[in-house]
Formats: sequence, structure tokens, C-alpha cells
Amino acid sequence: MREIPPTYAGKTPMPVVVDLHGYLDPASFQEEVTQLGSYGDTHGFITITPQVAGPIPLWNTTLGGKDLAFIGGLLRTIDSTMCVDLNRIYVTGYSNGAFMTSSVACQFASQVAAVAPVAGIEDPAGCHPSRPVPVVAFHGTADPYVSYSGGLGPKGLELPTINGQTLSQEWGMSIKGPAVPVLTAIWAKRNHCGAKASAKSVASDVTLFSYSCPGGNDVELYRISGGGHAWPGSVFSKRISSAIGRVTFSITADKIIWNFFKAHPLDG
Repeated sequence: MREIPPTYAGKTPMPVVVDLHGYLDPASFQEEVTQLGSYGDTHGFITITPQVAGPIPLWNTTLGGKDLAFIGGLLRTIDSTMCVDLNRIYVTGYSNGAFMTSSVACQFASQVAAVAPVAGIEDPAGCHPSRPVPVVAFHGTADPYVSYSGGLGPKGLELPTINGQTLSQEWGMSIKGPAVPVLTAIWAKRNHCGAKASAKSVASDVTLFSYSCPGGNDVELYRISGGGHAWPGSVFSKRISSAIGRVTFSITADKIIWNFFKAHPLDG
């Protein structure tokens, strides 16, 4: 699926934001959650919301795998079929799509200018990007699906798999992982940033952790206190808050992501 702003005439190169859906959520659901297509219409960027192939919507985030190859093909198609600014191709994603966004940053660093994982920043195995990739991440401290303290949360463990089991049944209850601040610090180290993040309160429930990074290779984390598995500022997310947890409206992810992307073109 793609959303092309009315100002697009096919002559002046336009930025592109690729928006990746979460586990079990089709591309149409992602469009409702983020509303990046509408935001791009008014702010001058093309939005591409791809749908992963398969019996259930699930990105295989393994570097070098078939789904990363699919993303590589998508980037080539974008280049060959539309008038786009190759220095301003960006990727964001939600949940499993955020995991995939992290993998895209590893594998396609030479093509993707910056990334924005929401509710799911990851450190993919074997990640050695060809250049530092600026990252802005968002995560709620009460996320019941992807735990802020690391690994899957209780609702994440209950999600069904293709084999008809839950994730906890198929993988076991020991699905653990580094905490979100640790993962963010790994990306900061990868980008040659300072070792410690500075903290700034941007709202009563939101703290911004920023690293000092050379060459504009910024790494930022917006921590939402008491926030659930949500896209900040999403009206659609609020409608399903009984399932995903509290949604903050103190910040708007679309606005922050686009401002971050605008400030981080590939050519620096």
C-alpha cells in the first residue's frame, strides 16, 4: 500500500517513509494505527506500507533472510518506479515491525537514512551496518507485549503462532532479552556515541534519553511512563487501549519521527 501526497508530480524527488506493520496485524491495520499516509500528504513525503507474505503477518527479522530480501526488492522498486529522494528514504515500524526496522538498519544502512522503531527496538544478531544509522525509538514502561525490562511481556507470550500454539508454548516461558535502555545503548555504541544518555522530561509521562553522537548519528529514546504497546498520539491505538494498554497524547510519534527524519538525510 502506498500514499502519495497531492503535491507529488513525478518531477521533483520526494522523501519516502516505509511503515512496517506488527505481528498478526496487516498493512491496513498499520495504516490506521500510524496515520502516516495522511501525515505525509500534508508534510510532503510518500508513505509505503508493505504487507509481508505468508499465512500470518509476521516479519522474519533474520539478517540475510527472505523478508529482508523482500525489503531490499521494495527499496529497488521505489527507486525505479517513483521520483524519490534517495538521500531521504526512511523506515519506521511498530512491534514486530519495529524489530524489522532494526534489522533493516543493519542490512540496508547504505540506503536507509534513519529509522524509528516504536514498541520494539532490537539488536539483531550479526548486525554490522556499513554506516551509523540515526535512531529514534519509543517504548512504554507498562508494555504488556514487548516488555520495557526485556523480552516478551505476558500478553506477548499468549500470542498465537502458525502452529496453533502460543509463543510461550512453542518457545517456552524463558523468552527474555535485554531491556529497552540497554538495546538503545547498544545502538548508541554502534553509532560511536557517548557512553551515557542525557535525560530530559518533555511531558509529565515522557522522558527523552539522548546520546551525544558524532556526525549527526543521533540515538534517542522516548520513554513513556505507564505507557502500553502503543503508538504515541494515535487515536486508533486509544480505541484498542483495553488490549494494548495506555496511549499517551503528551507527544505525537508522527511529528517527532518526521522531524527526526528531516534532520537526518543520508548525505548528512
